[in-house]
Amino acid sequence: MSDQDAPGFEFPVDFPVKAMGRADPQFERTVVDVVSEHVPAEDFKDIATKPSRNGTYTSVTCTITARSREQLDAIYDALTAHPDVLMRL
Repeated sequence: MSDQDAPGFEFPVDFPVKAMGRADPQFERTVVDVVSEHVPAEDFKDIATKPSRNGTYTSVTCTITARSREQLDAIYDALTAHPDVLMRL
């Protein structure tokens, strides 16, 4: 898939990558590690963690500078494959 196949995106673009998992002190580190495999440190803009209303789940949002659609696809594929990630948004 090429960048032309990503309507509405003009790369590079600041993009929030979000993943959800069970509330666990290590979940943020897990998500950051997975995303870091595909994003250089200088392209990380922000990391935010938010618990669910009842505290059972945690969402982690990594805002990155995305360089291509292929990069985003690789990040989402890696998050989907990780056993601790229940959902990626």
